[in-house]
Amino acid sequence: MTTINGGEAVYRVLKANGIDTVFGLLGGSMLELYDAMYEGGEIAYVGARDERAAGHMADAWARMTGKPGVVLGAQAGPGVVNIVTAVAEAQLAYSPLVVIAGAITRADQAKDTFQEVDQVALFAPISKRSVMVTDPSRLAPMLEDAFRLANTGRRGPVVLHVPRDLFSADVPAINPKPLQIARPGPAAADDVAAIAKLVSNAERPVIFAGGGFKWGAGRDALTALAETLEIPVVASTGHADVMRHRHPWFAGQAGPRGNRVASRLTKEADVMVVLGARLGFNSTFHSNDYVGAETRIAHVDIEGSAVGRYFPAEIAAQGDARLTAEALAAAAQKPNCDAWRDGFRADIDSLWAERAEEAAIETLPMHPRRALAEIRGALPDNAIVTLDTGNTCLQAADRLAHYAPMSLITPLDFGLVGFGMSAAIGAKAAAPDRPVVAVMGDGAVGYTMIEIQTAVAHNLPFVLIVLDNGAWGAEKAYQQEFYGGRLLGAEIQSPRYDKFAELCGGKGIWVDGPGGMGPALKEALASGETTVIQAKIDPGALMTLRKDLFKAPKED
Repeated sequence: MTTINGGEAVYRVLKANGIDTVFGLLGGSMLELYDAMYEGGEIAYVGARDERAAGHMADAWARMTGKPGVVLGAQAGPGVVNIVTAVAEAQLAYSPLVVIAGAITRADQAKDTFQEVDQVALFAPISKRSVMVTDPSRLAPMLEDAFRLANTGRRGPVVLHVPRDLFSADVPAINPKPLQIARPGPAAADDVAAIAKLVSNAERPVIFAGGGFKWGAGRDALTALAETLEIPVVASTGHADVMRHRHPWFAGQAGPRGNRVASRLTKEADVMVVLGARLGFNSTFHSNDYVGAETRIAHVDIEGSAVGRYFPAEIAAQGDARLTAEALAAAAQKPNCDAWRDGFRADIDSLWAERAEEAAIETLPMHPRRALAEIRGALPDNAIVTLDTGNTCLQAADRLAHYAPMSLITPLDFGLVGFGMSAAIGAKAAAPDRPVVAVMGDGAVGYTMIEIQTAVAHNLPFVLIVLDNGAWGAEKAYQQEFYGGRLLGAEIQSPRYDKFAELCGGKGIWVDGPGGMGPALKEALASGETTVIQAKIDPGALMTLRKDLFKAPKED
């Protein structure tokens, strides 16, 4: 019987399932897998400088490709623990991340061994499954099961813990075949017919579209549905790329992180068809301030437990967003709601006029909305944008332009700071022919600044735009509004990241003020180099989001 070691078995499973890139940081717990990748030569390896960053890269790669993103926690204990943040992020983004986590040898377990920690328990609450492999013969089948689970139903992370000795153990040679992942169809025919009747008779209808259209490659189906019914579409938080920017029926992102037009639609609609979205906290605050109390809701999602969970659904159905949209386009009749349509068109034209005015703000330091307007005007149609969390990115959430499918990647519901740069590298690895632009605040860049060198070393060029207001802007805004301007810990001093990029072998551009951001972005994209564009922005141009969390300041 021909045998191979466990590392080779893992490599063969990865290759069979179309995983052409993995991310990680070299450690001693799985050197046989690294050796198999070196010898096989068909899987690219992107070595990050921190395991958390590697996890975010794999997360973004997964979102771009639709395949599970693979991150190697190649060092038991501290190396694996460093991935916790990335796994929690993927869990709340419903991103199919597979972590191959090194663990101490079986013989050394439960002995307070060097670098021993209960990894299985650590990841259990923040993943779809956290499981230890205990038998070499089960390594390949359990990895296949991890892929299947991560990418089935509502996607999410799976963590497979592999003791060090299993990678070197002999197992029977395998020639695995690609997994066949079962995907659901559209909502049931009776549900589609009921939704079609509801929307066809509506006076103020709106479609609420979520990430299900991105995972299901459903942009064309959503666009066709909107054009057939001639009713507006709003996007859930972080998914402003579900339709093409400035499409006549697209209102952009709704909710607390969205714009006033989209948010008015969801509050005033008499019928809202929710497809591929949860109506979750980030998009609604679970409040009737964003979803009308009298709105009749038809709700379809791939995960049945999400349907009607936060707002009562008159029609509750389980199904794929794209396939359901196609079925609705064939079944529904265009509603008689011309006054609603005319009101939407007038509102959206007014919004675009406001955005155009932002491009003319001449303050110095530059207003962040002027910077964002210049970025919007310079972005190529096929650009991928990654955002972070924070005050600047809050303002960016609905102000950039997304033309091509799969062109926006954000932290979504985990809301962590430090995601954007690593996500940009992962997105570039997944789509090397598309320009990638990360927009971040100066504080966020400090989390993972060394990954600029990762992008240079692996020839994964992207543009990082640092909007530098010298603060943890979200917290500073709250301290100013609710705590009498008493600032503690809010103001920070960041280095010249543009100069740091040059030290890493990349390109740096400093923008002095209004009018410089657009040309700088065009120059950076034309260079083909990893480039950091840094600009000082107005430290007073902040906005607060969660006013309900704080007490109003007492009057003297």
